[in-house]
Amino acid sequence: MLGERQKNILKVVVEEYIKNAHPVGSQSLCKKFKCSSATIRNDMLTLEQMGYLEKQHISSGRIPSEEGYRYYVDNLMEPKKISGEDMLKLQTIFSNKELDLNSAIEKSLEIISDITNYTSILLGKASSDNLLSKVEVVPITKSSVVAIVVTNKGHVENKEIDLPTHIDLKEVSKTCELLNKMLVGTPLDEVASRLEFEIKPIIKNYVTNYEVLYNAFYEALSNFQSEKDVRWTGKTNILKQPEFSKVDDVKNIISKFESKDLVSKIEETEDEVKVYIGSETSLDDNVTVIKTKYNTGKREGTLAVIGPKRMDYERVLNLLEFIKKEIETKGGIND
Repeated sequence: MLGERQKNILKVVVEEYIKNAHPVGSQSLCKKFKCSSATIRNDMLTLEQMGYLEKQHISSGRIPSEEGYRYYVDNLMEPKKISGEDMLKLQTIFSNKELDLNSAIEKSLEIISDITNYTSILLGKASSDNLLSKVEVVPITKSSVVAIVVTNKGHVENKEIDLPTHIDLKEVSKTCELLNKMLVGTPLDEVASRLEFEIKPIIKNYVTNYEVLYNAFYEALSNFQSEKDVRWTGKTNILKQPEFSKVDDVKNIISKFESKDLVSKIEETEDEVKVYIGSETSLDDNVTVIKTKYNTGKREGTLAVIGPKRMDYERVLNLLEFIKKEIETKGGIND
């Protein structure tokens, strides 16, 4: 059980470290708490022993541990309203009648990334939000092609298809033409069923090796259908943080950002804004992910901000809460 002064010391250490990225020593806290250096050192030692503070070096001051950040978020952080300046920037976006909802969401996340210097990510439901716009094939070798799938939202996915050597590339092109004639404008979540029940019987009449080609395109389109619509803003912002100054740390976080499996785990199921710190994120032990689910009735997705554990928690929470409310209000009207 923390005493009142220990809670306040932890709060100050967290907020000072968030602001300056420098360990906090006992001397800097003496005047603030009107206590002797020995008293502050004892309290900081207690906080360290309880797992809320830690030392980077033997002679350094303390920094918050993962548990310290969690205690701060759950018990010490004071709720504040979004600043007038931040609110004005976001309201300008959502009040712009020329912007559709998707564009407003993307621009609002751009603003968050700009003003916080963190990375923002939008995870949408690709299958419900996207219509098939075009399928193309590009030959690579005599036995392989790349299938390129494009949606009306500009989302592009490609998949390499290995073909038996006896398949004529003209038949591949003919299959692609049929798919474009019959599937363009189809929602992605309906593509698989249309392929199975409408397209397959027709391809059979026009293409000799229809079974092989049907299976190849079916796999490519079904794989794309299952992909989430992932949009990054300020993807490299996190690399500007001092926590990611080492080459190995940079390589590690970039590889995780490129992993579709890891990124998909950012999806949120809770309606409220939630904070995941370090090991709680399922992404990386050195980051914090603050995220929320939005739902307008007809569309839903996840908004997330990724930054160091030394994140400005209050500001990001307020920004995401504001954006979530604006999305659901604007989406409810437009839907």
